[in-house]
Amino acid sequence: MLRRTLSRCAGQRAAAQCHGARRWLCSEADGTMASHRFLSPLNCKKSVGNDILHDPLWNKGTAFSPEERDRLGLRGLLPNQIRTLEEQVEEYITKLREIDDPLRKNLMLQDLQNNNETLFHRMLVDHVEEVAPLVYTPTVGAVCQSFSHHYNRPRGMYFTPADRGLMGTMMANWPRNACQVVVVTDGSRILGLGDLGANGMGIPIGKLALYCAIGGIAPHRVLPVMLDLGTDNPALLNDPNYRGIKAPRLRGQAYYSIVDEFIQAVFSRFPEVMLQFEDFSSDKASELLAKYRDRYLCFNDDIQGTGATVTAGVLGALRMQRRPPSDIRDLKVAVVGAGSAGVGVSQTLATAMEQAGASARQAANNFYLFDQHGLLGKSRFSELTDEQMCFARSDLQDGLPLEEVVDKIKPDLILGLSGRKGTISEATIRSMSKHVSQPIVMPLSNPTSSTEITPEEAYEWSDGRAIVATGSPFDPVQLPCGAIRKPSQCNNMYIFPGLGLGASVAAAETIPDSMIYEAAVALSQMVSEQDMASGSVFPKITAIRDCSKAVAIAVVKHAQSLNIARAKPGRNENVQQWVSRKMYYPEYAPIFSSKD
Repeated sequence: MLRRTLSRCAGQRAAAQCHGARRWLCSEADGTMASHRFLSPLNCKKSVGNDILHDPLWNKGTAFSPEERDRLGLRGLLPNQIRTLEEQVEEYITKLREIDDPLRKNLMLQDLQNNNETLFHRMLVDHVEEVAPLVYTPTVGAVCQSFSHHYNRPRGMYFTPADRGLMGTMMANWPRNACQVVVVTDGSRILGLGDLGANGMGIPIGKLALYCAIGGIAPHRVLPVMLDLGTDNPALLNDPNYRGIKAPRLRGQAYYSIVDEFIQAVFSRFPEVMLQFEDFSSDKASELLAKYRDRYLCFNDDIQGTGATVTAGVLGALRMQRRPPSDIRDLKVAVVGAGSAGVGVSQTLATAMEQAGASARQAANNFYLFDQHGLLGKSRFSELTDEQMCFARSDLQDGLPLEEVVDKIKPDLILGLSGRKGTISEATIRSMSKHVSQPIVMPLSNPTSSTEITPEEAYEWSDGRAIVATGSPFDPVQLPCGAIRKPSQCNNMYIFPGLGLGASVAAAETIPDSMIYEAAVALSQMVSEQDMASGSVFPKITAIRDCSKAVAIAVVKHAQSLNIARAKPGRNENVQQWVSRKMYYPEYAPIFSSKD
């Protein structure tokens, strides 16, 4: 029998990194013993060693101790020199820095994840500022575009129209007996790149890497999913290397029935799992969220995660302006982009305004949404969704250009969620700057090639007065006066890992809007005076695990206050201790072997 014990020495954090052998006991992060099964039996020392070396969740590479090499049958299978995990991290980051191309760096990191999950996630924890942009935005866009050409190892699950009626059975094929977080996409709107079909699987994989390293979800408890329901991208349909279904996208009732079967299959297998919708096109994203959010533990990161992160950034900007949080209720907001992300962010901000004392009508009246045809007006009611109609204007002419409206309404905040480069013009920013001492400018589209305005442009056109936050990372900008401004990265990874951690720890029944708001408030309170002095309305990225923990604690407390938490902390344990105990931290633990 194999038994994995986790060190409890002072200063160490227990790793919830257990997964299956045929029959063995492992110590979970909360100290309980849990039995798991694995597909291949370990009947002898030889198979134990071989399986461990080729299993990324167990493999330590050159870090296996002499005693482990003997008792696991690894002697002679590894080089003589033994490295600590910390030494392995430094060796690997040095090699990574020798490569210039971000895509090649990502492929190198993929190889590492496929070989040694602990080392991969520790790399991300120890060098998050450098590695996170390679694992997720902005590099993940290029990863998805070339996903089929670099595919070399299965990860996650794929569901197609041919699987109709079989998804419940298919879920039994997933070899893990526990799952905390599922991230699912249909590849229909990948970042600002559009329909990438099955190549969009790079998004759930990248998101879940952040869930593990930043949110403290153990890597054997996550599941990336691709709903491969076709593509309307002609380049993919004609690509001989494309790995997905070569057929037009499924639409209408046929599409929704497959999604429904998948949802039921997932929650039947894992009743307390949290499911995250990711990068669904605007025509489906809001409808799917509305259909399932009150029935299952789920949320849409593009809509609610982005909204919560933006809300936190706005609250941070108010702190920088030395204004009280309640002033959020009076902000005038121009939103460039009226798709699911633009509407979703507006809804979340409107909820924050209501929390600060505004009525629902007053909050909605603070928003001016723009699509490719100009201002959203109610005269277009037949073309708009119900969600868009909530923000459509009746007091201004439909279709007015952004510059003209900004000059009339004098907004405090402008959001870029269009997915199109250059849609926030110089005239717009200069007009805002005439009326607002510190205009808040947040171009949030990813990747960087799709950003509505660059930080350098925002600072230049506002004479250095703008408070800037972007969706992708940008370099610091030197102002003409010599001062350095570091634009904030308004990245969802500040919110969704902690939200997922808190919701799963509490086993919350649902994720209501008020929970999203509490997550945003918790994040905004993590911004230090030093952060604000550098021009940032978000904490340093190096503090992101602490941010995730703070968000998770707020989420758990709010779930408890609403009586929707199905799990409870241990005896004599407060919420902070409970969340800390449940957080995975990538470190090696001793492995022991004895006869089965």
